[in-house]
Amino acid sequence: MKHLIKSATLVDNTSDLNFKVKDILIEDGVITEISDKIESKADKIIKYKNLHVSRGWLDTSVSFGEPGYEERESIENGLLTAASSGFTSVLLNPNTKPLTDSHSSVSHIIKKSINHTTRLYPIANLTLNAKGQELAPLYDMKLAGAIAYGDHKKSIKDSSLMKIALEYSKSFGGLVISYSNDESLSSNGVMNEGLISTSLGLKGLPNISESIQVYRDLEILEYTGGMLHIPYISTAKSIGMIRDAKKKGLNITSSVSLAHLILNDDDLSDYNTNLKLSPPLRSKKDSDLLKDALLDGTIDYVTSMHEPIDIDNKKVEFDNALSGSIGLECVFGVLSNIFPLDKVIDILTRRKSELSITQNKIQVGSNAEMALFDPDFSYRFEEDHILSTSKNCAFIGQKMNGKVYGAINNDSLCENKLWI
Repeated sequence: MKHLIKSATLVDNTSDLNFKVKDILIEDGVITEISDKIESKADKIIKYKNLHVSRGWLDTSVSFGEPGYEERESIENGLLTAASSGFTSVLLNPNTKPLTDSHSSVSHIIKKSINHTTRLYPIANLTLNAKGQELAPLYDMKLAGAIAYGDHKKSIKDSSLMKIALEYSKSFGGLVISYSNDESLSSNGVMNEGLISTSLGLKGLPNISESIQVYRDLEILEYTGGMLHIPYISTAKSIGMIRDAKKKGLNITSSVSLAHLILNDDDLSDYNTNLKLSPPLRSKKDSDLLKDALLDGTIDYVTSMHEPIDIDNKKVEFDNALSGSIGLECVFGVLSNIFPLDKVIDILTRRKSELSITQNKIQVGSNAEMALFDPDFSYRFEEDHILSTSKNCAFIGQKMNGKVYGAINNDSLCENKLWI
């Protein structure tokens, strides 16, 4: 297959071609020429208004429904949504039924995801049945293709088990993901604890329920070594501890969700269940400090925290609604509202090697793995813009700055039908 990209502005702060307009010829999935003007026959000519390209984007935490909750999102539609939104690599959470806690379950997910523009990397459960009592067969699941291990949004209460997990996974370079939430402190909480939760009459979930767990995990990591990832950082105190851990040289990475960068607990005044998240939206001060930490690299990744939830579990009272919001379609448009373009692309493409994911550059001889977008198009995000099967989106009504045309990867072009 031969693709020819015409008049594209390259955005890549690691390249000499940064912000230069070029034609790019791709043959059988490999970049064979980059020039000011290429005159060549191609199976597909890619030419969009104000076209910009960058290296393919990464999301470290997405949830689809399949297997078990296909009515929320299938792997097929989830990967189509991801590619249409510019993502060429996504890490899939193990919140499925059955859980992803065996060699065969990991292998099944990978088989379901082949031949797509976006490559799927399964996160396997850290413990059997996600019960936090006994380690799952970590190395066997690595052989099947698992990229990391964590019980989705379930903290490991047993400190000894966390110690053993880090020690054991270190022997084969495994990455442990630890969700930071002390359940004894957060029990029955539905939003951030503070004046706003009191005024709304909703049970609060205190900041320390996260920071206490972060502190414990970092102490264990310093003792054992190994690799630890803490997802969905939401508090200022956690940021400080991670910053100090990095200064000590600990092998620690972390992520922040898109929602926690731009929304805060004050946005819950109308009891919108699409804004019921785990961890909960924190204060505006926390949100501002999360932005700073993402920019300076203390926080490594931003994630859509894409969690499809069927309408029956959202159109209920706030206390009874399931937590979660979809967000793959919104990442670029939201980030472009708060950061300049070069920073947005850096955030979406950086540190893939920390996850053992190949970083394909836009250069002759490299595999073609690119996001395609227009950074200057502004619009208001509405339900009609949602590509996911579920529509539980926290960003409906938000202004977006920039639209995504799609992605090219694995010798496959996925075009976002909303904009093509």
